Amino acid sequence: MAATQSEPLLMHNTMRITPGHVEEFHQAVRRAVEFAEQHGPQYMVQVFVDHTQLVAHSFQLYADSAAVLRHWSLSDPYISDVMRHCTVESLELYGEPDEAVSEGLASMLADGVLRQAGRHAVGFVRGPQAVESERRRSDSTGQGP
Repeated sequence: MAATQSEPLLMHNTMRITPGHVEEFHQAVRRAVEFAEQHGPQYMVQVFVDHTQLVAHSFQLYADSAAVLRHWSLSDPYISDVMRHCTVESLELYGEPDEAVSEGLASMLADGVLRQAGRHAVGFVRGPQAVESERRRSDSTGQGP
């Protein structure tokens, strides 16, 4: 894979929660996300849980491969804690990681857990403040969305 240091990466991780571990999983994920919010390089982290199916989906957006590597080095204890309560069913990677990230994911690729969805084509990231500001501006001009 070509080194693409400045390409954004979006990861969608699907996890199967171990039966009887739902509360422990929630606590571990909450700690991990709080840590990432305070110290991590991600632009966005969102976790959704389907309690009836015992499945969780985590979405993380990174500026580039360097941010993924930084996340891994900072968050390893938190990731390990979460993984005590689930197994990874699939990891979808959108974007093209550099060689270091590809090497870090190699075992998941070999196991068939990782699916790479291709190179980034176009897009943007808008923060909540920008969305609220646009909503207010639309409301004040009467033009609406």
